[in-house]
Amino acid sequence: MLYAGWLFKELIRSLPDTQSAQIAASRILALLEEKPSINMPNQGVDIATKFQEDYAKLALDDIHFSYSSRPGVVVLPGLSLTVKPGKTLGIVGPSGSGKSTILSLAERFYDPDPDSGTIEFNNININIFEISSLRRQMSLVPQDPVLFDMSISDNIRYGALFRNDITEEEVIEVAKVANIHEFIMSLPHGYQTMVGSRGTQLSGGEKQRVAIARALIRDPKILLLDEATSALDSENEKVVQEALDKARRGRTTIIIAHRLSTIYEADSIAVLHEGSVVEQGTHEELMRLQGHYYLMNSVSQQQKEEEEEDDIFV
Repeated sequence: MLYAGWLFKELIRSLPDTQSAQIAASRILALLEEKPSINMPNQGVDIATKFQEDYAKLALDDIHFSYSSRPGVVVLPGLSLTVKPGKTLGIVGPSGSGKSTILSLAERFYDPDPDSGTIEFNNININIFEISSLRRQMSLVPQDPVLFDMSISDNIRYGALFRNDITEEEVIEVAKVANIHEFIMSLPHGYQTMVGSRGTQLSGGEKQRVAIARALIRDPKILLLDEATSALDSENEKVVQEALDKARRGRTTIIIAHRLSTIYEADSIAVLHEGSVVEQGTHEELMRLQGHYYLMNSVSQQQKEEEEEDDIFV
């Protein structure tokens, strides 16, 4: 009798957990049953059958976009923007102006609103392409790259999982471009060095350079850099920036910039405000305008000077 009473008490106590588990399970099942609005792997045209060119042009024409979680908030109200083949486009603007959204749309993590214009890869609507083949044409280097608990070599190879024939020579080649080869060779186990969970055995600058090598191993036609140096100190920023400069040579590149000094040499710079391009030109042209970019650059220079002063006294 006492045992039965104890069981009943435990059952009552566990009811809230059971109910929470049921709610969580129903949400997971609902998510699994959702049909994506974009085409799935093995649907659409393989982009490799359409293009043999080494170059890539990406053009957004009259793009309207709102996130489904905030349908009343317009992120892009009709954006038009083009990055020319083999050129570098820098994108700057305040937080929330739609900079990173552009990269997400280019890789089709989201699709524009139904009443939008088009996003085109080499003058063809990207919606016709099989999604994984489209993404193989691009590589992203984010602000805070995720490395996996495996060797440096395997982390680099992870950037081209669709290939099973990557040679050690290819890994070394991209590591040299990323300015990380000499550091790797200074380690006791070289390229077989384990980086730890999330790359904890490496510094921020070392992680970022491994991430650059990983991005390059697939030989992307378009390189996407999302504030790739913003989390680094001035010393590491310089080394990583040199690697990025080498990585983008002759390659179509889009740079989302936090530190404006990283895009001074860009072929064109677009200034975004509330999802629209309010200024565009080279660094010199925009400075002569003395508009949004000029003010942003003044603030950026002041922040850089303060950071350098802090580094001196650390």
